[in-house]
Amino acid sequence: MTSTPENTDTFDEEGAPQTAGIQPRGHQVIAGYVKRLGPGPGVYRMLDAQGAVLYVGKARKLKKRVASYAKPTGHSARIGRMIANTSSMMFLSTETETEALLLEQNLIKQLKPRYNVLLRDDKSFPNILIPRDHEFPAIQKHRGMKRTKGDYFGPFASAGAVNRTLNQLQKAFLLRNCSDSMFESRTRPCLLHQIKRCSAPCVGRISAQDYAQDLGDARKFLEGRTTKVQAKLAEEMQIASNAMEFERAAALRDRIRALTQVQSTQGINPQSVAEADVIALHQDQGQACVEVFFFRANQNWGNRAYFPRLSAGTEPGEVLEAFIAQFYGNKTPPRLLLLSHAVDNADLLTEALTAALGRKVEILVPQRGEKATLVEHAARNAREALARKMAESASQARLLEGLATAFDLEAPPQRIEVYDNSHIQGTNAVGGMIVAGPDGFLKSSYRKFNIKSKDLTPGDDFGMMREVLERRFTRLLKEDPDRETENWPDLLLIDGGAGQISAVAEVMAEMGVEDIDVIGVAKGVDRDAGKEEFYRPGQPVKALPHRDPVLYFIQRLRDEAHRFAIGAHRAKRAKAVTATPLDDVAGVGAARKRALLAHFGSAKAVGRAGLADLKAVEGISDTIAETIYAHFNGDG
Repeated sequence: MTSTPENTDTFDEEGAPQTAGIQPRGHQVIAGYVKRLGPGPGVYRMLDAQGAVLYVGKARKLKKRVASYAKPTGHSARIGRMIANTSSMMFLSTETETEALLLEQNLIKQLKPRYNVLLRDDKSFPNILIPRDHEFPAIQKHRGMKRTKGDYFGPFASAGAVNRTLNQLQKAFLLRNCSDSMFESRTRPCLLHQIKRCSAPCVGRISAQDYAQDLGDARKFLEGRTTKVQAKLAEEMQIASNAMEFERAAALRDRIRALTQVQSTQGINPQSVAEADVIALHQDQGQACVEVFFFRANQNWGNRAYFPRLSAGTEPGEVLEAFIAQFYGNKTPPRLLLLSHAVDNADLLTEALTAALGRKVEILVPQRGEKATLVEHAARNAREALARKMAESASQARLLEGLATAFDLEAPPQRIEVYDNSHIQGTNAVGGMIVAGPDGFLKSSYRKFNIKSKDLTPGDDFGMMREVLERRFTRLLKEDPDRETENWPDLLLIDGGAGQISAVAEVMAEMGVEDIDVIGVAKGVDRDAGKEEFYRPGQPVKALPHRDPVLYFIQRLRDEAHRFAIGAHRAKRAKAVTATPLDDVAGVGAARKRALLAHFGSAKAVGRAGLADLKAVEGISDTIAETIYAHFNGDG
């Protein structure tokens, strides 16, 4: 006889029903949250059965938005899959919808949910900076936070675009680009003055008034007032020519020519758009490219293509809304955005961007005129960039398939980690890890490992590799023991032969991760490229045909790991050259170190100094002086 169980329904922390022994999912579990939500704005997270975040969204009316997911029908295929996988939800109410938008994008960047649009390359852009804290300011490239007081012009799409513009501006206005310390130490003009790239204010070859005038002309040019600058230079050239000052006239001619060259390299220079970012989207086969053109001072300052991660079926308006919100999260927006598609919640985006800029930002989808032409140009570039990307991805996929076939792997690897060490007779040893996959090199996943073990014999490559792999997989096992993320590799490529592979296999066995394929790449006969030998645990040595594309692919992977490891080693070695014993003293930073070295002349003299002498140094308090004295005399 079977008894009827009592009702054992319970509720989770957010108020959703939980039935004993059964974990509901889909629209039914979502419906359980609706009646407990308020009508105001907020952010919601949809989680799967393992607690991984599937989607982060914002809503003007949180209850209404969540209720729309609780319906069993009427959803797109993408939303339907997302709802079906939802086992729980999390919520956070906000005061305003703008606050919800900002919080949503922060969570997307942090959590990288599967069903959200994710901007994968979010680096800052370079600018041109003219400081205001010097009598003879330099004109220079600047990237990062705008802490220096001065005028910033940009953004430029790349460092190359900035360098080309700076090069021509130096020819046109003869402004210095040296550091302040070099400027102060000069006793005679440098080479730049001799090749007519600098007016040599460091040695008084130009007055402060004349330099300020040239600087003002450069500002006008960067602000787009180019015709006035060129007209003024043309007038001065004519006056010099009439006065038979032919050398000065020729110099002015060269400056006008340099300005013209800057304008010609800017490409499309619109007349009706002084300041705008043109953003165009193209989607094809579940992939997308967003092309961004930067227009400042009526000049095209370059463009860059982005390939955001998105799930199939994402609409253009949603893609662009997510892209814009993430893109301007750490960048200053322009006064005008010209888009290829209308975005969802345009009013909300406008409000958020206006708050970030401090003045009105306008978002337009132009249909005719010059603005529409700019958008069409950007859209064409997006279409072509996506076609190239898809072709490269197809080629990469064929190489990964070839790699799997050549080495009898179960499937083409989706994440390859390549390891290499770099050192000079064991000093400044660094381990490097680079990552590659279907999208090529994943540079944001590159890692360097400063070799820390004190027990290693100098030059012990096996010991170094052991330490690198132990640290790498200890962290992986701690952060993702169930291998739910994409951070676990399918294949390890090691720069080395049988000895290295033996050491690696031993480490992997100790760590309990023996199911990851390992291949060692050794130089082979005569250490010539093309004669590489490949080692795998428990298998005979293998070679690939000389012209095999898979061989070239592995060589590129190995060379990239070698380049990265050597770069990290050189950086560490350069830092070690400038290191002093003062670096190990607690509380002594760069400023105090400079003060001590300036006062005593060397770190050795600081170590020998008495306590009273240390206290006499400007900027060194009694407490810090006692700390320094104790550090060098063993009293602390």
